[in-house]
Amino acid sequence: MFYNLAIYFYLLGVAVASFFSSKVRKMWRGEREAFGVLKAKVDPQAKYVWVHAASLGEFEQGRPIIENIRATHPEYKILLTFFSPSGYEVRKNYEGADIICYLPLDTPFNAIRFLRLIRPVMAFFIKYEFWYNYLHILKYRNIPVYSVSSIFRPDQVFFRWYGRHYASVLHCFTHFFVQNEQSKQLLAKIGINKVSITGDTRFDRVLQIKAQSKRLPLVEAFAKGASHVFVAGSSWSPDEDIFIPYFLNRDDWKVIIAPHVISDDHLQEIENKFGQGTVRYTKTSESEAADARCLIIDCFGLLSSIYHYGEVAYVGGGFGVGIHNVLEAAVWDVPVIFGPNNKHFQEAQGLMACGGGFEISDSTAFNHVIDNFADDKHYLKFCGDKAGDFVKRQAGATEMILSEVGLTTTDVTAVP
Repeated sequence: MFYNLAIYFYLLGVAVASFFSSKVRKMWRGEREAFGVLKAKVDPQAKYVWVHAASLGEFEQGRPIIENIRATHPEYKILLTFFSPSGYEVRKNYEGADIICYLPLDTPFNAIRFLRLIRPVMAFFIKYEFWYNYLHILKYRNIPVYSVSSIFRPDQVFFRWYGRHYASVLHCFTHFFVQNEQSKQLLAKIGINKVSITGDTRFDRVLQIKAQSKRLPLVEAFAKGASHVFVAGSSWSPDEDIFIPYFLNRDDWKVIIAPHVISDDHLQEIENKFGQGTVRYTKTSESEAADARCLIIDCFGLLSSIYHYGEVAYVGGGFGVGIHNVLEAAVWDVPVIFGPNNKHFQEAQGLMACGGGFEISDSTAFNHVIDNFADDKHYLKFCGDKAGDFVKRQAGATEMILSEVGLTTTDVTAVP
């Protein structure tokens, strides 16, 4: 079979690449060690719910599912698997799951061995995960398997003439919980009708994050008394080249920058671009922060709470591979600005449609948007309210999904 042949070639490629890339090496080692982890930790008497997320973003989509099951169904244990090191390395100590490991590569032997060890009572695959051997064996064993927050487009392989055989993998799912009507219609064209439009569980997750947000005294000291506060999250150098020049001669604005890459070289680059008046979060005091004009966040884990202190948010990535999480900002009732690479991000499209999101293509467009906000506080509040309302209106996917699969739910914003 072509798929399995491709998997074995991929396996060979990963083995070779592991000699040259630390990230690939971590994945290669993690996949090989996964069976040892499972043998040591699996309780043969327990009933496992298996949740698989490719990486960190998919984990955040699956997290409301995990934490609801954890809170309301103690009879189940949770197995959480990752494909990418960027998910596993960040969440390997996550307390919401009983076992966390890499997913062994999708060879027939690995899939059979894995499922014999776990014997899950049900499985949730988040968004884009369609592993042929795992899914066919799950179906053969009559184990319910659900696709969560999935989204489909006409150009995907499943809907092309050359992908008809591989599309059989979609028939292995018990039910699809998709984000939009287009996805439902595309699945119907290939004979899949057990589909519900539930939206994206990330909306539930950001509301949960907001409810659990941290008070940050140093950021409060920085923002206190400022006419306006601008927060840039997950920014890259091309983003910073767009927005930093605007604020160089604007003493009425204070700027918080939480870059996507926290390396000393990048932090120094930001300091050089902004000039005097910059401080780093981990190397300053509240009194020094109060006098600064630019606060650089040089650590992880604070961004979702920092958006609370801004009047306007900018989310980076739109001048590169794609924008990062705009919902973490919008949930705080602030308008969100982002770059042009956002067309495949439904949440960004939704924010623009409702008036809470703004696409910019260059510094001129950015300056125009910011000037409008600075000159009209009522317009600023109107756009911020639109962003927050958009998030609230889209929430509820977790409850719909778990109700459909026969599990009780709790308020996702109240999960500890």
